[in-house]
Amino acid sequence: MSCQIVRSCANWSNGSPLEHSIADAYCAIIRNSEHFVYIENQFFITSTGESQHPVKNKIGAAIVERILRAARAGQKYKIVVVIPSVPCFAGDLRDDETLGTRAIMEFQYNSINRGGHSIMEVIAKEGFNPMEYIRFYNLRNYDRINNGGTMAAAEQQSGVNYEHAQRQYDMNTAGPGGYAPSTTRSNFDTSAPFQQYQQAAHRFQGSHASTSRWDSVSECYMLGGEDIRKVPWDGHPDAEIDAFVSEELYVHSKVMIADDRVVVCGSANLNDRSQLGDHDSEIAIVIEDFTPVASSMNGKPWTASRFAASLRRELFRKHLGLLPPQDYQRPDANFEPVGVPNQFDFECPESKVVADPLADTVQSLWNSRAHTNSEVFRKVFHAVPDDTVRNWATYKEFYEYYFHKADKEAEAREGFARPARFQWGHVVRDDFAPGAEGAKQVKELLSQVKGTLVEMPLMFLIEEDIAKEGLTLNDLTEPLYT
Repeated sequence: MSCQIVRSCANWSNGSPLEHSIADAYCAIIRNSEHFVYIENQFFITSTGESQHPVKNKIGAAIVERILRAARAGQKYKIVVVIPSVPCFAGDLRDDETLGTRAIMEFQYNSINRGGHSIMEVIAKEGFNPMEYIRFYNLRNYDRINNGGTMAAAEQQSGVNYEHAQRQYDMNTAGPGGYAPSTTRSNFDTSAPFQQYQQAAHRFQGSHASTSRWDSVSECYMLGGEDIRKVPWDGHPDAEIDAFVSEELYVHSKVMIADDRVVVCGSANLNDRSQLGDHDSEIAIVIEDFTPVASSMNGKPWTASRFAASLRRELFRKHLGLLPPQDYQRPDANFEPVGVPNQFDFECPESKVVADPLADTVQSLWNSRAHTNSEVFRKVFHAVPDDTVRNWATYKEFYEYYFHKADKEAEAREGFARPARFQWGHVVRDDFAPGAEGAKQVKELLSQVKGTLVEMPLMFLIEEDIAKEGLTLNDLTEPLYT
């Protein structure tokens, strides 16, 4: 196995000459890739040339160069990119406090498909369909908060309100101001509200083991998980629909895999701050495992490397819902401490399903699951960003109209109150029947969700300047967001 450490550093950060070997590695590996590149990163800010001020790193130029070479040669070649749907911070994207988030999103969209010099626009100008060569995706999940029978029974038996027990626990753990030396923290006693509530909750769960199993329903979109339509609910029938919640699954990894042979992973984001060398200091490793694995690429025999192929297949299986849910009560061969290599079964059916990343069957499975999941989350949760939301007026109708936090912020902006409707991230009940029938309809839709992969909404707010320049966003401050 060959391992090379690469860095982003300079005199100010490391006392060394300027070095951007991480960016050099990214560009070289992309240009030298033969068939396929998979990128997972927290950001995607890059340039295709000299016309995307203030962005300077040229990873985008390497991507364009490699794709155009494949397109002109009639070669099947693909790049798959997975990044967060909303980078950095959550919140109402129309709020003033989210200008930094919107600025990053604008730089990302200008790297991908907007602004005149983006990757997709440059490829399209050369007469090729960029979607045949590069696509972008996000991750999103759902769960159900089991706040029905257990919470109600615990409150009734203990005589303690959940919020009261929570406050007392926080006080004991961290002190009145959020921090206190351990010697000043009060000791737990069995008469304390938290302990009374916990004891009642444990007694109830002990006698209702089958219901406590469903404190989470995340197994339902993974391999072998229960059908969400068959999962019991022990609370009031009308309350179940409000217990479902969704949020983006935030991508924080920084990894690139080329041809199932080479891996780059480390601390570096795909942006100027991490790649130029004279900004943030970063470290990464380029791994080439010479242990061969017989595989296939574009339907033809292909010798992959064990490490790269197993990592890429594991990520594909995870995002597609082709991994069984993890359960700490069911130890397996990978329940080992750091230093013990994980075992990967190359021969299991699910591994073989994703073995060839260029196969039409894999591409169809990947894209169809991303599309179906996106449609379900749109219908059930009105999740944003969303491709149907192309301007602020539609954003207001699709998202702000429904959620408490958005309503509060809109009131501050507009000077009048609007009635609160639903909690952020929860089901938009207006779109479903009342009571238990509505929950049934929601579960029917959620039963279609497999894995966590969703399409990146490249048309989101495309009709707006989503990060207008001003006192806090201008030529002086823009590099902070790139």
